Amino acid sequence: MLFFFQTDAGNPDWYTLRVKWGVDVSKSFYTQPRTVDEAKQQGYRLIGPDKCGASKAYNGFAYIKGDDPIVTLLFDKNDYIAGIQTAIRVSEEQKTGFPPKSLRPPFVLDGKDNDRYVISAYFTDPSKICTEGRSKEQFEEEGTGENLWIQTGSSPSEVMKVAKNQDEISAPWVEGECFPTMGHHYWYNSTADMDCDELLPVFLLYNGGKLNGFGFVSLADMDSTYYEHPEFKDIKLASFSLAIAALSASFLPKLIIFYVSRLARKLSSSVSRSLNFSFCLNPYAFVLCP
Repeated sequence: MLFFFQTDAGNPDWYTLRVKWGVDVSKSFYTQPRTVDEAKQQGYRLIGPDKCGASKAYNGFAYIKGDDPIVTLLFDKNDYIAGIQTAIRVSEEQKTGFPPKSLRPPFVLDGKDNDRYVISAYFTDPSKICTEGRSKEQFEEEGTGENLWIQTGSSPSEVMKVAKNQDEISAPWVEGECFPTMGHHYWYNSTADMDCDELLPVFLLYNGGKLNGFGFVSLADMDSTYYEHPEFKDIKLASFSLAIAALSASFLPKLIIFYVSRLARKLSSSVSRSLNFSFCLNPYAFVLCP
C-alpha cells in the first residue's frame, strides 16, 4: 500500500488523498473522502466502535467502502481525516500465513469478532485524535495532515514519527533507488540476507528532499481493487532493497495512497501530455527521478 505526500516550499498543502499508483490513471489514483460527511455520501460505513478511542487497536473512527477493508479511513472526533489502515482478514492469514507472528504487531488483531489484522498510519498526532481532533480552521490550513506516524505496537500510543526531510532520515532506515512517478524508496532495517518475515512492511518515499509518500506491503498474494501487483522487472528497476528485489512479484501486492499539493498538480497538468515525460510523470503525482 503506497501513500504520497507533496508539499509546497515551507508550506504543507496536502489538499487531496488518493489511493493506488498506476500508469493508467483511469484505474488508479482513486480519490478518498476527507470528512465523515463526504465518506457517507460516497458509500463508506463505520466498521469499528461508534466512540472515538474505544478500540484498543487504533485511534479514530474507522470507515470502509463496501466490504473491502484494504482501504480503511480513520477520522478524528470532529469528523476530519486523521489516518488510514490496511486490513487483512484472519481467513486470508490462515490461507497465506501473512502477517506472520513476527509482524503482530505492527499488525494488530481487530474487529468485533477479531476477524482481521490492521496496520495503521496517522496524519495527525495520534494522541489528539480522540481528545481534541482538528478544527475546521486546522483542516483547511493543513489539508490531509501535518506529518506521518506509523503505529509499530499493539497500542496507538506506540508510534514512530517519520522524518519529513530526506536529509534528516537516518538508520535503521535504508535507502533504495528512485522509482519514476513514486520517489526515492526507504525500507526499515532491511538487509540482503534478512528473513522476510522480519521486514517491517512499510516503506517511505521522498521527492525533492521531502517526504511525499509511504506504503504498506503485504508479502502474500491477495486480491483487491486497491492493490498494485508490480511485475518482477519493475521490482528490479525500483531496487527497493536486495531483500525485496529477490521476491516474486506475486508476493508484493501494494496499496498506494497519494497526497498531492496544488503546486504539484499545476506542474503535472502543464506537461502531462509530453511524451518526453510520460515515463516518469502522471497527472496526479509529480515525481521526477534524477
